[in-house]
Amino acid sequence: MRVATLTSWSRSRSAAALSKSAKPDLSFGTRQPKRAQWIHRCATHLSPKETDGDSRSDGKNDGGGSGNRNGNDTAAPVPVQTWNKSPIVSQLWRTRDEAKRRVMGGARGDYSVSYAAAKVLSDAAASSRSGNSIKSLPSSLDDPKSKGKHPKESEVGIPYLFSQDQFLLETYRNPWGEMRFGKILEDLDALAGNIAFNHVALEGNDLLPLIVTAGVDRIRVRRRPNIDSDQYLSGKVTWVGSSSMEIRMRIADDENGAPEWLEAYFTFVTLHPETKKAINIPPLIPETDEERVHFELGAVKAQARKEARRNKVELGRPLSEQSVKIDARAKLLLEEAGPLLQMPSLADPNTMLISQTVQSNAMVAQPQARNLHDRIFGGFLMRRAFELAFATAYLFGGDKPRFLEVDDISFDKASFFIYWPVDVGDLLVFKSLILYTNPDGRNLGSYVDGHEGMPLVAVEVACWVTSPEMKKAEVSNHFYFTFALPKKTSCRRVLPENIDQARRQALRMCVDETQAELRP
Repeated sequence: MRVATLTSWSRSRSAAALSKSAKPDLSFGTRQPKRAQWIHRCATHLSPKETDGDSRSDGKNDGGGSGNRNGNDTAAPVPVQTWNKSPIVSQLWRTRDEAKRRVMGGARGDYSVSYAAAKVLSDAAASSRSGNSIKSLPSSLDDPKSKGKHPKESEVGIPYLFSQDQFLLETYRNPWGEMRFGKILEDLDALAGNIAFNHVALEGNDLLPLIVTAGVDRIRVRRRPNIDSDQYLSGKVTWVGSSSMEIRMRIADDENGAPEWLEAYFTFVTLHPETKKAINIPPLIPETDEERVHFELGAVKAQARKEARRNKVELGRPLSEQSVKIDARAKLLLEEAGPLLQMPSLADPNTMLISQTVQSNAMVAQPQARNLHDRIFGGFLMRRAFELAFATAYLFGGDKPRFLEVDDISFDKASFFIYWPVDVGDLLVFKSLILYTNPDGRNLGSYVDGHEGMPLVAVEVACWVTSPEMKKAEVSNHFYFTFALPKKTSCRRVLPENIDQARRQALRMCVDETQAELRP
């Protein structure tokens, strides 16, 4: 398994960078701070022993092969997209960029893989519009190694050394001295991309398949972690179909088999970088009993996702049996909301309309939030959605909510070549609402400790990409979060005021109930 170790930032350099007279040194040559040197050593996937040996070198190439702006180093430069990210995301992206270079036959001067990928996509789109034929790729993209890969070949781990790194600790601490889960969501998205790349990468290809996030099945928290203690994030591929894969990630108190306090499942698909069609990927060969259990569970969930797509209501498509049940449930919910809509003074005081819980914020997507493909980082959107959902649950419940799980993240505006298609400069509008509540609680499975009897709040967040100049707005993503109100004995129920809200509410209830059946 690939493992890296975070060390402390150079405090003297941080102080110098913050002083009015000092100009931050952004070069990555011989004056590079030790943290940047370490990050590059992590990117080369050296074992701990080799890394330690490298750290005792004579320092003549102190930049760790990261390159510089003066042309003195022939190795590739560190991607600029990593400069404004958290230490964990920055390291993971540099690792992936370096791995891409190795797979593609080594760095070519200071030619960035991210810009190369962008050029491939641009050229392919231009060729498609002009009707020109697209160059064929190496056959290995469509005919991966028949022997498959083992889960351990994709496994990646990274520690959070909170006890040693004050800067890292402050990055992840929230106002109540607990873990800032929005930052964890960013790290999960970055790590999942590295794991997916490790599984699909084949040595010697000039062009790499596009790895696209198809969805986030769930992210759930077993217990509250102690932020003053070191933590360990790891993950690997657990299920593979013909062109898709499921990745399971976990965070534990250490890397020596301690029970995790967070579990996450991401689903990726792989596309041909020019035709944008799904391509086959190496099959997975589970070895241990635990790997076989996760593989079988992944197959069950994949089948459930297919059923959900078939049951999706669309114009011109006959309603499935499940869709008819959802419509019937939506009708009952709307009937229950009748007194609130027509006789609000006589309605149950423990109910309120969904529209009364709506919150929103807007922002322009800045270049500092872009990913290696120069699009807005999906983990950034997840964090912003989580923080709005948390505030919405807080305002609704009157008590600091306890985050339990991300139930689902859907990708509504998936473009043909990249996931979360949000560009730098887009005007984003995040809208949240309480979709439904369980005043007496509900069973989330035995994995989540201590939630029994707590009122639960299900929050939906929609991310809209708007274009005022074109008078156009599209939904990029829907996010679904579940929070508990630990100090409350009950909460108000929310009801729909139209058939559209009633169907969304009924559908989400059915989805959550189906997921509960798959929970241990």
